[in-house]
Amino acid sequence: MGCESVVTFLKSLTRRKPLEPDGEESNFRRCLTTLDLVALGVGATLGAGVYVLSGEVARTVAGPSIILCFFIAAVASVFAGLCYAEFGARVPKTGSAYLYSYVTVGEVWAFVTGWNLLLSYVIGTSSVARAWSGTFDDLIGNKIAGALKQHLSMDLPGLAEYPDFFAAGLIMLLAGILAFGVKESAIVNKIFTAINILVLIFVIIAGFIKGDLFNWEITMDFIINETKPNFTDPDPVYGVGGFFPFGFEGTLAGAATCFYAFVGFDCIATTGEEVQNPQRSIPIGIVVSLLICFLAYFGVSAALTLMMPYFMLSVQSPLPVAFTYVGWDAAKYVVAVGSLCALSTSLLGSMFPMPRVLFAMARDGLLFKPLSNMSSRQSPVIATLSSGIVAAIMALLFDLKALVDMMSIGTLFAYTLVAVCILILRYQPDVSNELNEKQTPSWGIIKPPSSPNPKSSQFVSMLTIFMIVLAVVLSVILSRAIDSIGEWWMILLVCVCVYIYI
Repeated sequence: MGCESVVTFLKSLTRRKPLEPDGEESNFRRCLTTLDLVALGVGATLGAGVYVLSGEVARTVAGPSIILCFFIAAVASVFAGLCYAEFGARVPKTGSAYLYSYVTVGEVWAFVTGWNLLLSYVIGTSSVARAWSGTFDDLIGNKIAGALKQHLSMDLPGLAEYPDFFAAGLIMLLAGILAFGVKESAIVNKIFTAINILVLIFVIIAGFIKGDLFNWEITMDFIINETKPNFTDPDPVYGVGGFFPFGFEGTLAGAATCFYAFVGFDCIATTGEEVQNPQRSIPIGIVVSLLICFLAYFGVSAALTLMMPYFMLSVQSPLPVAFTYVGWDAAKYVVAVGSLCALSTSLLGSMFPMPRVLFAMARDGLLFKPLSNMSSRQSPVIATLSSGIVAAIMALLFDLKALVDMMSIGTLFAYTLVAVCILILRYQPDVSNELNEKQTPSWGIIKPPSSPNPKSSQFVSMLTIFMIVLAVVLSVILSRAIDSIGEWWMILLVCVCVYIYI
């Protein structure tokens, strides 16, 4: 009896949700268009990083080759985006990676993925809200921070220096807009996204007008004269000049950092029940938004490195410093407006998917049922306000710098799981194939079946596990043995592993 209970419990952990559950009806309002999804994806992805990340990566690891960094990162992001796009067309329901894992690998992985997404969204929302508050405070002379530090200072480990009431209030304001209705939220998002895009177009055009190709061909002598005129040996922190001042290794390292600049498009996948035509709009929205973001990052980074030598760029505020360098001081106010709009759309993009994942988990019985209640305007109002309150409390009290770094792990986990799930779903048989399993002819690797069946599903699952193990082993070898084995042996090892993959 005890063994049967254990077996039943284990089966319940791996049970999968049907693609079309009986009795499950969508209560969401289908009002979003393809343009709404593109604006949502661009707003969530093209955040304040476009105003900061370009200068940081160019200054420290890549130099002018940062444009290649964004290209490599964009290619990797497109592959991840195509996995989400295919799932959005096959499973047009709300829930994003949580739902995708539920219909392919089972309930326990869906539960873990759902909480991983929720924590990432909460941390992202709180950190962006604090960044919005800090940027606005800088524009008014840090009066808010000065007053709060003087009267409400918090000297406890893990907490922020002072309670950020501005950030908490901003989160609750946007939570109220989201709870009011998805269409109204989409309109607000489109306005801020349009302003952000206009500012970036101005930055790109101005950068190409005031830029100089010499900044992509800087020599070692120029670096020495500008940094240490009395010395003959260059400082390695400035690189060796040229288009690849830190070598191709620096370009690859910069691409790894730039990959996280494209995080955010997955919020489109949570709108499956609110789009008029999800099978068409979700794939188009994901691909087009990634393309727009790549062009923006590519243009801004090219303009920035053309305006100013890469080793002189500011890490904290590269664009205002670059415009001051070329004599356009007034442009920094335009950049400030664009930065606030980018932070606003990024904040809205972080908050938008959070209540929808809560709603999907509550509807499936993995969270409290009241979180799946809908308002008269067909919006998950309880889930929206609950998630907003939690994010507001975190933004109000906690220091999120350490937690923000953990978001990268959560993002990689979600992207990897979705890529694995799409492989399993493609070869997962439907009910008719399972009933006709005995009639399926034998097959092998050279002669695969014409349609998915249980054997093909099992074979692909085993190959997927093998690929994951191989990727983990390769990562460990690359991270721990590169110094002792040597760079060229590492490249040869990567080529062999890629050949095994193929």
